[in-house]
Amino acid sequence: MDIHPIAARALAHFDALFPEISPDTNSSQAQSKTINSTVDNSATRFDIAGPTNTISNMLVSPSGPAVDLFCGCGGIAEGLRLAGYNIRAGVDVEPKYIATFQHNFPNSRAITKSLLDIEPGEFAQTLDLEPEQLSILVGGPPCQGFSKNVPRKYRYLEDPRNLLVKRYLDYVEFLRPEIVLMENVAEMKNGFEGQYTDEVLERLYAAGYTVTHCVLNAADYGVPQRRRRAFFMGNRAGLAFEIPRSTHSRRSEPGLFSFEEQHVTVWEAIGDLPSINHGEAYEGPYVCEPQSRYQKRARSGSTGITNHTARHLQSKQLARLKALRPGEGNKDLPPELRSRGGYSGAYGRLTKEMIAPTITRWVFHPGSGRWGHPVDSRVLSIREVARIQGFPDTFGFVGSYLEQAGQLGNAVPPLLAATIVTNLRNQLQAYSCSRMPKSISNESFVSVGGREKRMA
Repeated sequence: MDIHPIAARALAHFDALFPEISPDTNSSQAQSKTINSTVDNSATRFDIAGPTNTISNMLVSPSGPAVDLFCGCGGIAEGLRLAGYNIRAGVDVEPKYIATFQHNFPNSRAITKSLLDIEPGEFAQTLDLEPEQLSILVGGPPCQGFSKNVPRKYRYLEDPRNLLVKRYLDYVEFLRPEIVLMENVAEMKNGFEGQYTDEVLERLYAAGYTVTHCVLNAADYGVPQRRRRAFFMGNRAGLAFEIPRSTHSRRSEPGLFSFEEQHVTVWEAIGDLPSINHGEAYEGPYVCEPQSRYQKRARSGSTGITNHTARHLQSKQLARLKALRPGEGNKDLPPELRSRGGYSGAYGRLTKEMIAPTITRWVFHPGSGRWGHPVDSRVLSIREVARIQGFPDTFGFVGSYLEQAGQLGNAVPPLLAATIVTNLRNQLQAYSCSRMPKSISNESFVSVGGREKRMA
């Protein structure tokens, strides 16, 4: 466990990724122990300093090349950028998703194509990549065939949407990256009696990877949302990754000696964004100072607010939301307004103290979940959803309101991705250092503070 250089607590992912806004890291001495700041693609990037691997074939480069397959709008890619990686390319079949990816990663290749239509070798040639050159290959293959939102009778093993998991493995086997990270819905891990999990593990083992797999809740890693997802994490160094330690917990749990912060709430995430009516939009400067560390982090590098657009509601939809108090839902409506059937959380309004439920592509519709704003009579705006998904304010979204909602509902929270990949890379760096020879000749050098020093 990494201990904070000043505060009597563990070093949280917030401190590691954004030291310049952590109240506990004001001294330059403390900052020099953890982070060097650089700027890339007009966004703030933080490269985490660490020992260079000189023994194994693993480079473990803090700024090495990365590729995001099934990139969507770029959630995992943004997490990789926050962790210091160089995003070489993103691939997705949806043009609007790729448009948002390209908008945020102008120096990366944006490829609009199904991976079923391009062979791994052709893909590598397009990017001028050699096998074993990538630092990390990430991907979240489409998950609808596993999702619990799809009725069980419509889920079946050979659903074409599930076969893309196998295609991702084809790319791993050809490209042989240092680190592999695959994300999917939690149901994928045990779905169909674990057959997909077994195949993923068997193929990665056969390709020379040591693999750890688990289900993580984004709320436990500083994202203001209950979002459980399965992750497969592998490397070619022979190290069995430890599951990244959670950084946040329930508000009733932390004690005197707890190293975890409390879960981030809805209002800690969005409370500084200006009030708007349904159907309105605001783009411009911030109207108040940040009211939480989370908001300060979200604003890092941003000059103002974009995508703060709320959907126009039908008269009956608006009447339902106006009739509800924060925390209430469809069951609390008067009979003449109550919706029949639908989701259990239909027309639910959030409270300021809540951890948001899992964001879906239906976040635009008040009848599909608890998307009601805790103060205004409307559903969440695109920027508010982005905040709840852990995107920084520097990240912009392209397309119509509904298209942007779909992009966010299918995205991996960047903060979660950044925490995971930083943790995995640090584990590999420590593992590499542990394998260094006990004796080093006087002709050898080690890196000390960025300078080479001859060892006696």
